[in-house]
Amino acid sequence: MFQEMRREDRKLSKNEAVQILMENQYGVLSTVCEDGYPYGVPLSYVYENETLYFHGTNEVSLKDNNIGISTKACFTVIGKTELLPAKFATKYESVIAFGRIKKSTDKQKILKKIVEKYSLDYMESGEKYILKAMNKVTVYEFEIEYMSAKAKK
Repeated sequence: MFQEMRREDRKLSKNEAVQILMENQYGVLSTVCEDGYPYGVPLSYVYENETLYFHGTNEVSLKDNNIGISTKACFTVIGKTELLPAKFATKYESVIAFGRIKKSTDKQKILKKIVEKYSLDYMESGEKYILKAMNKVTVYEFEIEYMSAKAKK
C-alpha cells in the first residue's frame, strides 16, 4: 500500500520517529481538495498512542471541507535541521505519517493535551480558556496507519 523508503540507509526506527513527533511543535497536514489539488496547512499538534491531535475553528474552512471529502491525509514533521553549505547538503530529520482523520467527540480532553504541551506553566488559565473556546473549535484525531522517518546526520 505504501512505498518503501528509497534511502534505506537514512531510515529511522519507529521509536526515533515517535521521539521526533514528541519533541517538535508543528507539522503540515496535507489533504486533497474537491478539484484534486493538494492543500497543506501548518498546525500545532499533540502525539499520543499512534494518534495525532489538533484543532481548528468551527467556521467553514478548506481543511474541514477536504476532510469531509476524504478522511485520508498525510502529516509531515521536520525536526532538527542544519545547513552544510560547503557540502551543498543539509542534516535533517523528518517524519511522514499517513492516516485517517475524524472529528473528535472529546474536545475538552484534547484541548487540555494541547495546553499541556504548549502552555504547561499556565494550566489553570488554560483550562478557563478551554471552557470559553469549546463552542468555537473543532478538534480532530488523526489515526496513523503508516509512518516513516528518516535523517541525514
